[in-house]
Amino acid sequence: MTTPFLTCDLCDTHKADTSGAFRVLPPGFASFGGVVRFAGLVSTVKCFEDNSLVKAALDEPGQGRVLVVDGGGSLRRALVGGNLAAAAAKHGWAGIVVDGCVRDAAELAAAAVGIRALGLMPLPTDKRNEGRRDVAVVLQGVRVQPGDWLCADEDGIVVLPAAPKAPR
Repeated sequence: MTTPFLTCDLCDTHKADTSGAFRVLPPGFASFGGVVRFAGLVSTVKCFEDNSLVKAALDEPGQGRVLVVDGGGSLRRALVGGNLAAAAAKHGWAGIVVDGCVRDAAELAAAAVGIRALGLMPLPTDKRNEGRRDVAVVLQGVRVQPGDWLCADEDGIVVLPAAPKAPR
């Protein structure tokens, strides 16, 4: 879903939060999808250079969720490409955040879904059916778990334990 929330406003509201409930992903996640601003409940995949579970997740109804993929920060294989981006848009996913690489830049940009990743890599993954679904993951040192709320825009990506109240 397109978000009415801006990450800078959320950071202003939560800047004194020392509980760890409000988290900000570090810079380095570039925008590749056709949607720049997105938000939704988090679903996760933990995998390494094998996107079998990413494909399985994006082939399911997204219901406005955001798929967070802990790819271990690998820059050697692309975990999401044009076909998976099209599947995500078709099945109603709001966005995908990949701690790793993506490919098919032109196709990603044409897909009606938000996509953030560390970079581009044309080499696809192996298919070994390895990984785990809907478990707590760590992206660039930041813990994200299923059921969290993720918001992404031009300024960055923030994670909260629940959807924020709509701005007035």
